[in-house]
Amino acid sequence: MIIISIVLFLVAALFGLYMAARIFGGNLPPWIVVILHGVLAASGLLVLLYALFAGAQAAAVVIGAVLLVIAALGGFFMFSYQLRKAAPPKAVVVVHALAAVIGVVCLLAGAVGIA
Repeated sequence: MIIISIVLFLVAALFGLYMAARIFGGNLPPWIVVILHGVLAASGLLVLLYALFAGAQAAAVVIGAVLLVIAALGGFFMFSYQLRKAAPPKAVVVVHALAAVIGVVCLLAGAVGIA
């Protein structure tokens, strides 16, 4: 289950990189990319939370889940800007990306037994 959520997050990250490039370039990302990123990330988070509640997980996985929930909150905040047809603050984009990347690294560490 953790591996499935990692794969979903990694695919979502590809769309996220494209969106960040567009935002830092001064343009809004296309709606289809925004929706795909959100659906993939939300699916990854749901699978991860199911895995957490289904059985005991390593501490790194729990920490990763907390970071990914924080990243999701940042994603909702940025989505509100997309709805208003405005670019989100670049600092929020960076914090969102950092929380997500560190969260996925924690998941990877837990999945392979490093932490």
